[in-house]
Amino acid sequence: MNLDYFGEHYMTIILTIIYVVGCLYIGWYFKKKASQGVEGYYVAKREIPGWVISLAFFSTSASTNTYIGQAGKSFEYGLSWAWMGFIWTFFCIISWQLLGPKMRFQTARLKSFTIPDYFHLRYKSNLAKSIRVLSAFIILFATLWYMVGIAKGCAHVLTSVLDIPYEYGAFAIIAITCAYTIWGGMYSVLWTDAIQGIIMFFVAILMLAIPFMYVGGIDNMMDIIGTTDHLTKSGQPMQSGLVTFGELVSFLYILGIGLAIGMKQISEPKNLIRFYSVNNAKSMRFAMIWTPVFLGISLVCVMGLGALVHGMASVDEAAYLINNTDEVVGFMLDKFDNKFVNGICVAGLFAAGMSSLASVIIIVGTAFVKDIWHVAKPMSEQKIIPRTKWFMAIYCLLVYVLTLYPMAGIVELTAFAGAVFAASFFPSIFGGLYLKWGTDIGAMASMIIGMLTNVVWRFVFRFNYEGLQDIHEIIPAFIMAMLTYILVSILSKSRKPDTEHLDLVFGN
Repeated sequence: MNLDYFGEHYMTIILTIIYVVGCLYIGWYFKKKASQGVEGYYVAKREIPGWVISLAFFSTSASTNTYIGQAGKSFEYGLSWAWMGFIWTFFCIISWQLLGPKMRFQTARLKSFTIPDYFHLRYKSNLAKSIRVLSAFIILFATLWYMVGIAKGCAHVLTSVLDIPYEYGAFAIIAITCAYTIWGGMYSVLWTDAIQGIIMFFVAILMLAIPFMYVGGIDNMMDIIGTTDHLTKSGQPMQSGLVTFGELVSFLYILGIGLAIGMKQISEPKNLIRFYSVNNAKSMRFAMIWTPVFLGISLVCVMGLGALVHGMASVDEAAYLINNTDEVVGFMLDKFDNKFVNGICVAGLFAAGMSSLASVIIIVGTAFVKDIWHVAKPMSEQKIIPRTKWFMAIYCLLVYVLTLYPMAGIVELTAFAGAVFAASFFPSIFGGLYLKWGTDIGAMASMIIGMLTNVVWRFVFRFNYEGLQDIHEIIPAFIMAMLTYILVSILSKSRKPDTEHLDLVFGN
């Protein structure tokens, strides 16, 4: 690092280093406590206060996908994209009101430590073990897409702001997050997520202010983006498209992506596992109220951010960014060129990526070791935690390799992962929590149909037939999976668990 480079970026480097060291310290601090048993490493002994859970849920929901991918997408689609934030907040409310209390109650009674073992314990039958293994494989598949999207976004920011090569930035974000997650397990994940949530909340507000400060106020901004001569991807002038609802993107596409990522909050293991760790009912009530507030305010700030960046870009710069929307936020920070602001924002964007990466790293570790390996060949508790750590490290290496050759943009990567989780898991989770007549065959069939419909719709139909491109795979997949769960459970009602087990699950 030469002196000229440090002189230009010193503030960003110093603030980022302080943040990274803080995360690593938290992981090391909880290392001993997390290693005392599987319950501690996997669910933090269900002793985390509500304010920590609330901030952790918010920070892992609003990831790099939100602060970089979704914010950048509005550069292409205009302020209409901000409707995505309302959809997400709605599903956050549903998640905490509909699923949170019951999931905390049932998982504690069943002594469940993971989402796959919840399926196993809830549907209790000779088929339940197969459901557990199947759901673990779904987690490994979908999470790979999600982690690649998150790492890709963080690497682009480091390239734009600090001129760090993409491959080095991707390695740094993955390696640092992997380290503190391996050390402290769920303890370090939740406590670092809470701190990251505080940073992300204020960074969202700060990033919204940057374009307005650059152009000299709200009135100037609206004049510029309301009559811009920048071109769309197809080469047509945007004119008033940035500020006119539905002119640059169909509402059907907004709804599809919104459902895919919004419904992820009510079905994705990294979010649902938060409910396991809440320490009491009072904490649960706190989190039920404040989590949607933290998330909603942040989403309002960032979802339309890219549209505002048009006010900072020249015609040539806009022509490049319209085809590279994942780089819009990095461009904004580089263009604003304020060392202190850039330092704070880069730390916040790091926080957005690391909070989500840490959450899914531990989920894939527990899924493979506890729900696949341990089921196939039972092992002692003393072996479970070390093997979980080793698998997390290996999986992160695989994610790094795929991040060098990403399969799609951030929004599409994370939305596909969300669609897989929503269609594959939500029917079985909702049925497990509320429907006593839900059966093991219904759960397994809905997972298979949800997964297959997602893959087939995306890779066979959606991009190969005109008129289907805006219909996201989540829509047909979720409908098919939910109908499958209901119909198959009704047809196999004789397979529902016995009354004694249902009384244990539902607290009768």
